[in-house]
Amino acid sequence: MTILTSLLGTKALSLLVFLWQEAATTPAGEGAGIENQFTITEMLKHLGGIALAVVIILLIMSVYSVAIMVERYLTYRAAKQQSREFAPRVAQALKNDRIEEAINISDRHKKSHLAMVVNSGLQEFRAHEQSTEISGDEIEASKRALQRAIAIKTAEFKRGLSGLATIGSTAPFVGLFGTVFGIINAFQGMKNAESAGIAAVAGGISEALFTTALGIGVAIPAVWLFNYFTSKVQGFVVEMDNSASELIDYFIKNSSTRQLKP
Repeated sequence: MTILTSLLGTKALSLLVFLWQEAATTPAGEGAGIENQFTITEMLKHLGGIALAVVIILLIMSVYSVAIMVERYLTYRAAKQQSREFAPRVAQALKNDRIEEAINISDRHKKSHLAMVVNSGLQEFRAHEQSTEISGDEIEASKRALQRAIAIKTAEFKRGLSGLATIGSTAPFVGLFGTVFGIINAFQGMKNAESAGIAAVAGGISEALFTTALGIGVAIPAVWLFNYFTSKVQGFVVEMDNSASELIDYFIKNSSTRQLKP
């Protein structure tokens, strides 16, 4: 794929150099007409069927990626804000051994990733709260409940990111597909006109340049946002792991305290 891209890039560059040389020798009146063909409006009007299909596909990919970006941004911001409110409140409740209050606080912060993890562990731990002694198996059951909650929330945070990655990696090649047919149309126009003037290849080369630029324009923000959102998810996973570890420490400490009571 890299070799194909390099070959096509070299061919396109050679053709552009040729066109530039032809444009330099084109009469002023003719050049003014050619210049008008390279406006956005004129290029869209003269797009071929394949180039138009490529543009539509790229626009659909762009709309889809923007929708994912907005939805993920709002989701991550809500999770961060609610977690900031949740953490000190639940910490104070657990410090005073008020497990039921901590669960109620977790229920009120539905969008917080920390609340979901803590709630799962506390629900499992509460099932054995009435026991005079909490065994190691019960602690392990709480650990597994926390791990399941972390896995579920991580998968939820990653939803849609694979679509961004796919768009970021394939959009340039979709544009390149249009570029190939644009260059083909340029040479066909040259052949049909039986001349080497710039007017014969202007339409085809405009298709090639437009689809290439559009493909790159769709891919760049998708790649940027994918990397940014991936780093955010990794940060959320670290926070959930830390909260789960602290909660397990609380369970162990609570179990030890009960064993020491007469």
